[in-house]
Amino acid sequence: MAEDLLHKKQFPPYAAKKGEEYMNSKQLMHFRKILEALKDELADDIDRTVHTMQDEATVFADPNDRASQESDIALELRNRDRERKLIKKVNESLALIESGDYGYCESCGIEIGLKRLEARPTATLCIDCKTLEEIREKQVAK
Repeated sequence: MAEDLLHKKQFPPYAAKKGEEYMNSKQLMHFRKILEALKDELADDIDRTVHTMQDEATVFADPNDRASQESDIALELRNRDRERKLIKKVNESLALIESGDYGYCESCGIEIGLKRLEARPTATLCIDCKTLEEIREKQVAK
């Protein structure tokens, strides 16, 4: 979902120059633009949904039509709830940029990596820590 929104804006991947310092001002600005565009797009989607739901609030006489409408609304609300949670993560990532901690794993402190951040700008764990977290989740779920 987030990746689709980013592709609408067509952000080219950041091309780091050889010897360039990790999370320098150019890189931080690049990711700030991506995160702000993502946040704006999500907010627009939420506004559109609210207006659409208000406009389409029709009372159907047929129980099947009414059930179908309620099902559509429930699905839309679930999607918006996911987007609301993503906006929270985007805001947290923007706060990390401001504090100078963006791009570093919150678990072990190493660099997350530009490619991983390009794929998931709200990532807070390096790939190794995320893999371990997912393994633990699978073990607990069994």
